Amino acid sequence: MRRLLLALPFALLPLAVAHAHEDHDHEHGSLGAHEHGVGRLNAVLDGQTLELELESPAMNLVGFEHLATTAADKAKVAAARKQLENPLALFNLPKAAGCVVSTQELNSPLFGDKPEADHDDDDDADDHATDGKGAAAHEHHHDHSEIHAHYQFTCATPTALSNLDLSQVFKTFPATKKIQVQLIGPSGQQGVDATATATTLKF
Repeated sequence: MRRLLLALPFALLPLAVAHAHEDHDHEHGSLGAHEHGVGRLNAVLDGQTLELELESPAMNLVGFEHLATTAADKAKVAAARKQLENPLALFNLPKAAGCVVSTQELNSPLFGDKPEADHDDDDDADDHATDGKGAAAHEHHHDHSEIHAHYQFTCATPTALSNLDLSQVFKTFPATKKIQVQLIGPSGQQGVDATATATTLKF
């Protein structure tokens, strides 16, 4: 919130109105962005560099959003992480494109990473605790755990990457019903929704 307030004097709006407006957007924006069954993918093909950034509610990938404490839950998290660590297979990149992973980074509270806004969320714990889950919601106040995967590939023959095929993502994580994709490639920028029955996107 503080960062938003710093920017407000530059917006030519009365401060109180702008503040109320930002608060409203902030709350609804963050809730809208985290929707079970829906993931987000940014895909950029620039010359020989392909960059993919996947964000998904943990529910879509592992079936829950609390920190794994049981052996079964830990196994699910480890299995999902292993799948995410093999992006060439997960994103079905054609062998003809000759893509190799140059960098990859996975982040999630479920992987033991500290959530970015951990302390800011503490105030919300009581709000979440009133949603019928009682103490459990209070105990695991990361109700909205995300999994974030960021990959960069160098592709020897980028012309072979005419399509991005997400069929394997939907097969691997069947709780994912839709992926909102922002695609930037040689033919420009486009926003597309991919589903299990419409998995192929043209660059």
